[in-house]
Amino acid sequence: MQKTQHYLQGNWHDGEGKTRTIHDSVTGEAFTSIAMGGLDIPAALQYGREKGNVLRKMTFQERGLMLKKLAFYLVKKKEAFYELSYRSGATRVDSWIDIEGGFGNLFANASLRKLFPNQSYHVEGDPIDLSRGGRFMAHHIMVPRKGVAVHINAFNFPVWGMLEKCAVNWMAGMPAVVLPAPQTSYLTEAVVREIIASGILPEGALQLISGTAKNILDTVNSQDVVTFTGSAHTGRILKNHPRLTEESVPFTMEADSLNASILGEDATPGTPEFDLFIKEVRKEMTVKAGQKCTAIRRVIVPESLMEDVQISLGKQLDRVTIGDPRLKEVRMGALVSDAQRTSVKEQIEKIAKTAEIVYGNFDSFDAVGADSEKGAFIKPILLREDNPFKNEACHTTEAFGPVSTLMPYKNLDEAIELAQMGKGSLVSSIATNDDTIATKYVVGAASHHGRILVLNRESAKQSTGHGSPLPSLVHGGPGRAGGGEEMGGVRGIKHYLQRCAVQGSPTTLTAVTGIYQPKTDYTEAPNHPFTYHWEDIEPGMSLKTHNRTITDTDIVNFGNITWDHFYAHTDITSLDGSIFEKRTAHGYFIISMAAGLFVYPNKGPVAANYGLEEIRFLRPIYHNDTLHVRLTCKQKIDREQKGTEHPSGIVKWYVEVFDSNIDAQDIENGEDPLVAIATILTMVEKKQETFVEMTSESIQKYLNNLTEDAKPQWGIMTPQHMVEHLEHTYRIASGELQDFEVATPEKYLEKIYHSLYNYEKFPKNTNFPLLEKDTLDPLKYPDLATAKEKFLEARAAYIQYFKENPEAELKNIVFGNLNRYEWYLLERKHLNHHFEQFCLL
Repeated sequence: MQKTQHYLQGNWHDGEGKTRTIHDSVTGEAFTSIAMGGLDIPAALQYGREKGNVLRKMTFQERGLMLKKLAFYLVKKKEAFYELSYRSGATRVDSWIDIEGGFGNLFANASLRKLFPNQSYHVEGDPIDLSRGGRFMAHHIMVPRKGVAVHINAFNFPVWGMLEKCAVNWMAGMPAVVLPAPQTSYLTEAVVREIIASGILPEGALQLISGTAKNILDTVNSQDVVTFTGSAHTGRILKNHPRLTEESVPFTMEADSLNASILGEDATPGTPEFDLFIKEVRKEMTVKAGQKCTAIRRVIVPESLMEDVQISLGKQLDRVTIGDPRLKEVRMGALVSDAQRTSVKEQIEKIAKTAEIVYGNFDSFDAVGADSEKGAFIKPILLREDNPFKNEACHTTEAFGPVSTLMPYKNLDEAIELAQMGKGSLVSSIATNDDTIATKYVVGAASHHGRILVLNRESAKQSTGHGSPLPSLVHGGPGRAGGGEEMGGVRGIKHYLQRCAVQGSPTTLTAVTGIYQPKTDYTEAPNHPFTYHWEDIEPGMSLKTHNRTITDTDIVNFGNITWDHFYAHTDITSLDGSIFEKRTAHGYFIISMAAGLFVYPNKGPVAANYGLEEIRFLRPIYHNDTLHVRLTCKQKIDREQKGTEHPSGIVKWYVEVFDSNIDAQDIENGEDPLVAIATILTMVEKKQETFVEMTSESIQKYLNNLTEDAKPQWGIMTPQHMVEHLEHTYRIASGELQDFEVATPEKYLEKIYHSLYNYEKFPKNTNFPLLEKDTLDPLKYPDLATAKEKFLEARAAYIQYFKENPEAELKNIVFGNLNRYEWYLLERKHLNHHFEQFCLL
């Protein structure tokens, strides 16, 4: 029998002492075991804190790209995880939610990097002026906590439960120690093995304790964060651990909850909402065999529709096939263990003291492809509680399996009250096509729920369903649900960051935050800021423009061009009683004029205008007013290369428009020359420092240095084979050779084509499509010198072709149709690749 291991302090451990045997949920077979003895938990926590320094120093962009890379890596390994997941009783659909849902959390959190600065810490909110003159201010920053995230997880989602939490703490720059529940820890272990084997995470970012370590909280400290998912009873015990109180350790709890779904009064039989409601309840009862913290436990319907719902739901449950989850025809597998089946039965019996079982029973049955006695199988059970205000067991007792209780309400106020009797839930839902009903329910019930789904014929087309927590939304709930929050996009990442208010001068806070703060000392740019590449631009870099006087004609012409004929710009007879004294310049003319003053006309690193983020007009501007502009770099935001764009970043520019007629004396007398502000965004190209530019002179130099006896750093080419290969490519690029089909499959072609625009080198040992792998074509020419001559002739023909045909597109066997500029990009990459191969660069 194999042993489920632990990964601590960079090594895999068996554990020592007493073992716990884990059984296959479907067959009852004992197939693995866990030993929890001999694990140095305090040392493991300290190891994570110390090694976490690498993760903390990474920028948000680096962490996000790390998660993205890890997600792609794990997707390729998923089938092995599915095979293991069947042992937990999960069907393919159940496992998809757990496994690929977990990977989806990595992808979703990776994308959040775009919402954070390109640094290791976050700057939150807007600056706060603490003085009249703006020379003393504050800003909030959020830095990674210098501890470990301890995640104590439930058995029902061994992959998702780990990754939905870890994706968030890794994005924040915090390492994790994960404790999956022992019943399914073998699946968590399998995923962790692949994560560690990938080498994508820095060492110490993830440690694994495959089961329950009772002393895990004994040595946590104030920089750590503890999360718990499981029963409310266990959660309350952990929450009151003295160490958490002594060290003020943040503790997030997600506990079992009796989630309710309400059928709106308008959703009568025959409406789409009625059908959607029945299907949703059936799905939430049977997916994961009801072992979901978000499953529907209470089915609250108008009292006049109790019979209709009971009958319709029974018919839907009749269609659920139970058995071996590996079989395609099976829709519901087993519970996680026989002990769990016993627990579910005990909880049902408590509810059934006042409620009636109206569907299902505890009798043995024929499971498809399995033995229902050997496996932890149970039929779906629907109870009916006709007096839900009097009998509270249905609101306080959770059977963690395919179990729900049907109950009536007289009006929507009663439905809201019944939903609240669960004393706090992770999620509720209501099926209604009446937005008045939906609004009343949401507002009335929101105080007791972490999430509410409104299901109707429109939203159902794309709805993820009642029981699906999403990475971008808060997952958690008040009261019995634990009072905690997980996920929630940027909000979730902040749980693992420490917020700190920083006070100082604007200039100091610009340096601290990396964001230009108004009233900061300007750094005059030696050259126009638009002439710099993204790497060379720094917050505070500034340009003061020359003046421009606005004329009456300017205002009239702008109105004619834009059709903006607002009276203040066109009808000076109507100004009485307004804030305007005479003909007023359009606000958007002021901004357009400002752009005209600060824009650099020549082609350069600024690739495009990316948008306008904020704009304020502080006072009217009239004809004959003279203005100038101050353009200052406010912030830089990294971004990845996309499509046919060269690698670039976004620069936010702070634009200040000043009245040039207000002098120093006027300012001393209290006049403010600032008349408008805006934040504009530009896309600015990054430096290309990867490749050597290939000119006729440099190519000749490299060819002169290439000798017959040169050895490649990779591959099997000889120097002459390499030169003849390049010559062949030039003959394709000149149009001489076009009798071939593009070898790259259509579904990959666009991605491959776009790669020409990035600054990444060709992978070593890339195989040319026209050659068989590990073979070389016969040489065409008698010697290397002749090959070089033919190479230069072919290159000259390529250059001449595009001089004569500048708009032409020619086919490439790998990249598809390329224009003149794209052939230049390919030439640069291609020659750099092979010249580096033979140590010529």
